[in-house]
Amino acid sequence: MRNRLKVLRAERDWSQAELAGNLDVSRQAVNAIETGKHDPSLPLAFRISRLFDMPIEEIFDDSRK
Repeated sequence: MRNRLKVLRAERDWSQAELAGNLDVSRQAVNAIETGKHDPSLPLAFRISRLFDMPIEEIFDDSRK
């Protein structure tokens, strides 16, 4: 699944570790989501959405392009 997580994180000048702390996940989990190696669980996707104050659909793109 493609996502804008890395861009959104960079806009706030957060490290992966800082984002992970805000989401209560490991830095490795953030890295895996940013690189597309892992899709977030639905509860985590909602936490990300709330943290960035954006709809999930604006952060994650599940279309197969």
